[in-house]
Amino acid sequence: MAAISLRKVEETAPALVGAYRSAGVSLRKHGLDGLRAAVYLVVDYSGSMQPYYQDGSVQALADRVLGLSAHLDDDGRVPVVFFSTDVDAVTDIALAGHEGRIERIVSGLGHMGRTSYHLAMDAVIDHYLDSGATAPALVVFQTDGGPINKLAAERYLCKAAKLPLFWQFVGFGDPGSRQFDFLRKLDDLAVPGKRALDNAGFFHAGEDPRRVSDAELYDRLVGEFPRWLTAARAAGVVRPV
Repeated sequence: MAAISLRKVEETAPALVGAYRSAGVSLRKHGLDGLRAAVYLVVDYSGSMQPYYQDGSVQALADRVLGLSAHLDDDGRVPVVFFSTDVDAVTDIALAGHEGRIERIVSGLGHMGRTSYHLAMDAVIDHYLDSGATAPALVVFQTDGGPINKLAAERYLCKAAKLPLFWQFVGFGDPGSRQFDFLRKLDDLAVPGKRALDNAGFFHAGEDPRRVSDAELYDRLVGEFPRWLTAARAAGVVRPV
């Protein structure tokens, strides 16, 4: 059973009903129906991301993450971290008032910098630990390229393997670009040589992420989550059901 009912979504965010339904189909397909989990969104605010803010791609991703979160978490909100060279903002998006929310947040941010994953990862880890949550968390981490400090990003991911956080990286841009080589490497880091668990996934959403259907996006967002969940429960990282 979903954390937030279809009726509540219809009342508070009618534009997200289609996404909510599609998310439910994907969750059932992957054996995650009825799961309770926190959902985070991390968004790249580096200079090269400007076109994706202007064409609505970031807002569309945020809306679809909200549609997914409504099944997993009953508060109707998703914490969002905007990052570039530093952490630009830690805020949230909600079912109520979701339309145009990304534009409103970004209008209050400053210069779009470079790409520094580890600071954003640190902000998510701090938020999760400070929240006192015991449920696992799915972190949707969007970027259009590799980080300026690869070593720090790898180190943070490996350390975070001992926490109940799964990092699902989403690439915006040319799937053939070498910019994503580092994310492929992160996805394939050795277990247990480098990290305690395989705690990350990666997929390309292409050069026009809005064209990825809800069904495909949700399948990709949650596709690796069940395998991690099983391993994390077995290792005592996530509490058993």
